[in-house]
This record gives sequence, C-alpha cells and structure tokens, in this order.
Amino acid sequence: MKFGVIVFPGSNCDDDMIHVLGEVMGHPVEKIWHKESELPDFGSEDVIIVPGGFSYGDYLRAGALAKLSPVMQAVGAFARQGGHVIGICNGFQVLCEAGLLPGALLRNRDQQFISRVCHLATVTHDSALTSKIPHGKALAMPMAHAEGRYYCDAETLAALKENDQIIFRYASPEGEVTDEYNWNGSVESIAGVCNRDRNVYGMMPHPERASEDILGGDDGQHLWRSLASWIPSRVVSPVEG
Repeated sequence: MKFGVIVFPGSNCDDDMIHVLGEVMGHPVEKIWHKESELPDFGSEDVIIVPGGFSYGDYLRAGALAKLSPVMQAVGAFARQGGHVIGICNGFQVLCEAGLLPGALLRNRDQQFISRVCHLATVTHDSALTSKIPHGKALAMPMAHAEGRYYCDAETLAALKENDQIIFRYASPEGEVTDEYNWNGSVESIAGVCNRDRNVYGMMPHPERASEDILGGDDGQHLWRSLASWIPSRVVSPVEG
C-alpha cells in the first residue's frame, strides 16, 4: 500500500502529510501535482490524500476552484474504480465540491476562524479510517478552519444515518457529544463522513498534526493503522490458473 498526496496552489499541509505517512508510519508516499491528469501508478490497494490548506486561496468558496483541477478528474475515476480517497480540512471541502462526498462545508457558526484542539467521538468502526480506533476513546487533534461547518439537508442526513456514513462527531474529552463541544455549528456535530461505498472519506480535524508525541499527541496514528489493516484485507488477488 502506498499513498499519493495531491498538491494544489495554496496547499500547506502536504509536506506534513508526506512526513507523517513516510517518516513516522513508514509507508511509500509521493506528491501529485494538481495539473496531472492521470494516476497511473496507483491501484485499489493505494490511498490518495487531498490535504489541508487554502487551495487557490479559497477564492469563490473553499474547494470550488480546486475541484476543476485536472487531477480531480483522475481522483474521481480512481474512487469510482474502488481506490481510497481521504480529504482533510480543505481536502474535505474539495471532495464535497467535487461531488465525491455528500453535503457542504459552510462558514463557521460564529463567522470566525477556529484554531484549537478538539475531541472526536467515533460513530462507526466499520470504515477504513476507524476500524482500529479503541472503542470509547475520544481522539484529540487540532482543527483549523473558517469554513468547516458541515451541512446537509434532512434527506441527506437521514441517508447518512441509515447507511452508517457518519464517522466522527465533535465531542467532549470524555467522548460525550453535546452542543457545547460543537465548535463550528456542524449539523448534529458531524466532523467526518464517508461515501456509501466506504472508500471516500472527509474530515475537518487534522490527524497528521496529531501523529507524533512531539506535537502533543499521537491519536492520529489510529487512523493510519486502521487504513493499513483495512485496505489489504479487502483487496482481492487474481485467481491463478
């Protein structure tokens, strides 16, 4: 399993992600420039990361211009063929704008940029990002965004619940989901979702900024370990003979 990290003009978490995946977790990883139109070296056992930052300066709307980059056509095709795609912060915004994930990320409830450590309650363990997270553990990791308020209409919310697509909610340090800890005003405190096929994921907090003790905690490593366990177990090898 190897990782590719998309780089847009304005990305600022790409090197962080490269460092964590390569140096900390020991996976092969490479950068992919936004003008690339193909992902020829990536298959269903690999992962594409759309990282955080301010792609194209967040002009128009966060992610609205990045979705038009040539590479996003390739990312969409990769996802439709079963490849795993993860968007973090601005990457989550890009995936929603591109239609690869349901819902949208709106301006925070208080119209202010939020930069703080938050806690996440894991809603489902039936996912590539969460399968190895200890049950009942509230993950601590940074959030940093101005447009992170997850929104979807009632019909979409009902479908997310029915299909077990909500993966994280904002919570207290003890893992209790209450309005007090819903920092940006997201609908039902949603901090991360996946698609129905469970191979495209988006989340606003930054696991790559919480993957080393020197940064104050390594809860983000639970996500990378989950991926390393989940994906190989679901790749079907060709039948010989």
